[in-house]
Amino acid sequence: MNGNSTVNNIKAFGAAAATDSLKVLNIQRRTVTAHDVEIEILFCGICHSDLHSAKNEWRNTIYPIVPGHEVVGRVTNVGPHVTRFKVGDLAAVGCMVDSCRECEYCKEGLEQFCEPGSTLTFNSPDKHLGGQTFGGYAESVVVDENYVLRVPENLDLAATAPLLCAGITTYSPLRHWNVGLGKKVGIVGIGGLGHMGIKIAKAMGAHVVVFTTSLSKQEDAKRLGADEVVLSTDPEQMAKYAKSLHFILDCVSAQHDMDAYLNLLKVDGALALVGAPMEPLPVTSFSLILGRRSFAGSMIGGIAETQEMLDFCSAHNIVSDIELIGVDEVNDAYERLLKGEVKYRFVIDMASLKAKN
Repeated sequence: MNGNSTVNNIKAFGAAAATDSLKVLNIQRRTVTAHDVEIEILFCGICHSDLHSAKNEWRNTIYPIVPGHEVVGRVTNVGPHVTRFKVGDLAAVGCMVDSCRECEYCKEGLEQFCEPGSTLTFNSPDKHLGGQTFGGYAESVVVDENYVLRVPENLDLAATAPLLCAGITTYSPLRHWNVGLGKKVGIVGIGGLGHMGIKIAKAMGAHVVVFTTSLSKQEDAKRLGADEVVLSTDPEQMAKYAKSLHFILDCVSAQHDMDAYLNLLKVDGALALVGAPMEPLPVTSFSLILGRRSFAGSMIGGIAETQEMLDFCSAHNIVSDIELIGVDEVNDAYERLLKGEVKYRFVIDMASLKAKN
């Protein structure tokens, strides 16, 4: 433990081993230091990476683990040098709680690409207390003010939580590839990421074409803002969109035919992958060469861009479609998430943790 840090014991909800269900745990948070903000957690979204980490599917989990990196809450304490937040403010924490602050990417506001590696909100080395960081399935969290975000007052707080991961994961590539008026944009997959991609791309002014394997999602895609919906398993429908799209945001985390989508891009079009299939995705060279097309990837944004995303969502009244649950429902929610049985993000009401003995 850092000699300058003292601790508070709080309640959290996490797993002690890969084979364990999540349950109430006692963890330690540091007391606020000079630049810290303490946040009472009101809502925490459930991301698919929470499940992967809790079950050690990426083979890097250190137990016990407390997942959660879509945190919305209210400031309860601030350090003496904090200037951006005061007690009572709404605040949020996303996927990062620190970074080196010195590498070229941190200096450019791209902390997500920090060269030594950013400090993730959970399951990352804790610079203050030693051990690992614990995430947002907890009563409270303490974070340096430079990694805390302001929450717009006009947005529903529970439905804002998933913006801290799903929102910024889709906003960042749409912004990077200059999606806007006059652009025809494809969104592949309508899930936790895809449904946010549709809303954000539409708000940016793009003509949005959604690709889905499920006809049953056609009506929902239109409700979310899609201008057109394509059944990707129908070769005739797909052929109609050949060489027609400026940009494609691919939100699918399963094996799928990349060439089928790359061939829908115009000359100089780009496809950015934000889904994370575990197996390699084969690509035919001519799908790229013949149209000077780009096959790229993207992840979350930096802190400044995440704040920009929240402000954009505030201006356009965008939040996630959520199902609000209590902590007692988290294990069931993980099972449902595996089956794709949620429209479109689970969010935990953290008051339910406080109520537990």
